[in-house]
Amino acid sequence: MAEMASMNVSLPAPMKGWVEEKANSGQYSNTSDYVRDLIRKDQERDARIAQMQALVDEARESGISTSSMQDIREEARRLAGLEL
Repeated sequence: MAEMASMNVSLPAPMKGWVEEKANSGQYSNTSDYVRDLIRKDQERDARIAQMQALVDEARESGISTSSMQDIREEARRLAGLEL
């Protein structure tokens, strides 16, 4: 397990109450677990966005297709293993 470092965060009272409610809901052991979960989810979201951006960049760099829309759909279905 990674070495844990301590961090102090100041929150407005309503946010502090929200975090405490989430931690006390039984889904998390404590407020730190809840905050770590939020950070992990944000990291995963950023990674998904970066992956999508890479796909968009790749598509743009590939140029304009000479295939028809029907050809593109059929190829997508073939690649996905779907019956036509």
